[in-house]
Amino acid sequence: MKTLLFKAHIFLTLIFQNMALNPSSLPVVHKKLDVVPLEDIQKVLNKGLQTNFQHVEVTLVDCPDLTKKPFTLAKPGIGGSTKLVEVGGPPYLLPKVQRNKVYDLKDIAKLANADNTFIIGAGAGPHPFAGKNCEGIFNLVLENGTVNQQTRIAKVAPVNENCEQEILPNSETRMALLGNLFFSEGKPSKVLKVHAKVRTGKLDFIASIRECLEKEYPDKLVGLGGTFLLKEGQAKQHVMRDFSKTPLNNEEDLNNWLKFYNMSAPLVAVGTLVNGDGGLDLRVQHFHSFSNHGEAGHYHNDITPATVEYLGYFNIGEEIYRIDAPIETHTFGRD
Repeated sequence: MKTLLFKAHIFLTLIFQNMALNPSSLPVVHKKLDVVPLEDIQKVLNKGLQTNFQHVEVTLVDCPDLTKKPFTLAKPGIGGSTKLVEVGGPPYLLPKVQRNKVYDLKDIAKLANADNTFIIGAGAGPHPFAGKNCEGIFNLVLENGTVNQQTRIAKVAPVNENCEQEILPNSETRMALLGNLFFSEGKPSKVLKVHAKVRTGKLDFIASIRECLEKEYPDKLVGLGGTFLLKEGQAKQHVMRDFSKTPLNNEEDLNNWLKFYNMSAPLVAVGTLVNGDGGLDLRVQHFHSFSNHGEAGHYHNDITPATVEYLGYFNIGEEIYRIDAPIETHTFGRD
């Protein structure tokens, strides 16, 4: 009997490790975004960010080679056929996890009409691969049937609760539960270079950008994607512990379950932001960061406002794809 039970356990484990949702079963909503000239956004941010940072310089530049240090992304640029793609959502994690919500990014790319694409962004990593819940810092290229996978995942170590970071292999292209991704062709293009130092307000770097866009374009849906470097200072970041055995019914439950860390620069973050919900139940900002010193996680804000320095490169999204949005939704777990 014990032998049969063990074999059954191994069989179910193998099924679970190889699972991904059938893409034909996933609802997709597609919407054009308002493509505001980058020159206009440059002016808006140069003025607006001064309410939150002492030193601000926003310029329109040719995108630098982002494959080089310190960014080390999988493609040099973030231009060409730009899309924001939101998959799933926090209701698949909270209050109770839906473990079946596992997606293959190759399928997601097809649903977003982007067979050959460069993907960066923030979401939940592939728990069947990791063996536990994890953060995903997505950074990969899908091109002509091949994969260049440079995605990191971050986990909480079971004994000392230190942060553990690893790079996924090319054979692993899944994510789980929720994600906010920026798709492009990785081409050279003009981008917004946002340099900010010494935080004087309460908003984090991304929220300060988003609030500027909310105020300036209240009747438009404007989305940005890209990367930023925490060049100096420390940031408050979290890594999800393994799935909770009890329901997480509110923000207090959630924050008691998450493991928070103070992580040090340099940190490279990737993700998306949008200036409104757009009637699509969107997560308006979501960035995860990785490092070469072992720290990685979900960015909240810096904790060293007097010395902090940010350097970001962003491009505007031309359209948005909302894939497998939860039918029953809620608003907690989105900061």
